[in-house]
Amino acid sequence: MTKSDNDVVVTGIGLVTSFGVGQAPHVAMLTGSAAPEINIDSEICAPYPVHPLPEIDWKEQIPKRGDQRQMENWQRLGVYAAGLALDDAGVKGNEEVCSTMDMIVAAGGGERDIAVDTMIVNEGLERSDREILLNEKLTTELRPTLFLAQLANLVAGNISIVHKVTGSSRTFMGEEAAGISAVATAYARILAGQSTHTLVGASYVAERRDILLMMEAVHALSRGKWEPLWDRAAEDDGGMVMGSAGAFLVLESRAYAEARGAHIYATLSGVEGDRGKRDDGRLEKRLGRLFADAGFEGGKGEAVFSGATGLSELTKREADFLKGAFPDAPLRGYTGITGHAMEANFPLGIALGALALDSKTPVPVFNEGEEQMTAPAQKIAVTNVGLQRGEGVAVLAGEN
Repeated sequence: MTKSDNDVVVTGIGLVTSFGVGQAPHVAMLTGSAAPEINIDSEICAPYPVHPLPEIDWKEQIPKRGDQRQMENWQRLGVYAAGLALDDAGVKGNEEVCSTMDMIVAAGGGERDIAVDTMIVNEGLERSDREILLNEKLTTELRPTLFLAQLANLVAGNISIVHKVTGSSRTFMGEEAAGISAVATAYARILAGQSTHTLVGASYVAERRDILLMMEAVHALSRGKWEPLWDRAAEDDGGMVMGSAGAFLVLESRAYAEARGAHIYATLSGVEGDRGKRDDGRLEKRLGRLFADAGFEGGKGEAVFSGATGLSELTKREADFLKGAFPDAPLRGYTGITGHAMEANFPLGIALGALALDSKTPVPVFNEGEEQMTAPAQKIAVTNVGLQRGEGVAVLAGEN
């Protein structure tokens, strides 16, 4: 591809998943000769299997205990992964760079009172006037400070405090679509010359029982024994296995990155997102348009990293579309090995894609039924089809 000063390039990657902390375990997973050995905990949130948070020494990126104490785990994870990305880009502690760095975060809701949630669910089993019950508990049981802890922009605020990233700040909410919008906005601003360097990403903790309760309310979760991503014919069309993940990226214009001598993992050559109805083939038509607009043709030397949910019908539709539209592009379902990370799912896929391109080695099969790669990919498309709404496609090209 022809290079331009306004190319959007990936120069920093901060990753935490069930595979471990930092790039090393993820590069090892992406460059191994066999399918990665996944990490599943079937007990901590039984009957729902999850890909758990690994052991983390928070002080490595959040040195002050006071800062650690006033965050929940989902916030700590975001701040930690952001620090890893800044470290990797070589700008952590660089006041000149960080003070002008833009920040875009995708976030879900914060802390909930698990004891109150449990009380409401248990009493709701014995009462039919559940609307009245809910109002009673909302007015008598919730502590006022809980609403402050729920603020989605606390992650961005804590990154500013801990890592001194003090340019403009934006926070998106809205499950997977929030991650898509965060990356798409960062990409568009740099491409248009409105920004030169941006920190973008999200964090998600799979072991949060309040989130699992909401997911189970729509019959989305896989239960019992873990099953491979492409073969989850679960009850009630369930099939999601959640995965803890912190995924942050430093994106820069090529001119800015090259001027400071930064290592470039890959070029982000297209990012598209949309939402709409999915019936009557509309999902497939929308995906076709997103891929075309993002500039992905799926020829030889190209691959697709799918952030499929695992929901049986939706995942089958996505897989059928990808295999039909891009038969020459090997498919890798990364959520089959990392778990689904909601807001962090799209940044996670992009981070893995950038590392895969930078490694210049064939990526092993992630899930049963995927085609072997005979040569390194030169271009990777990352998909994210949301649980209920929102679709995104990002295209990454390797550096020669």
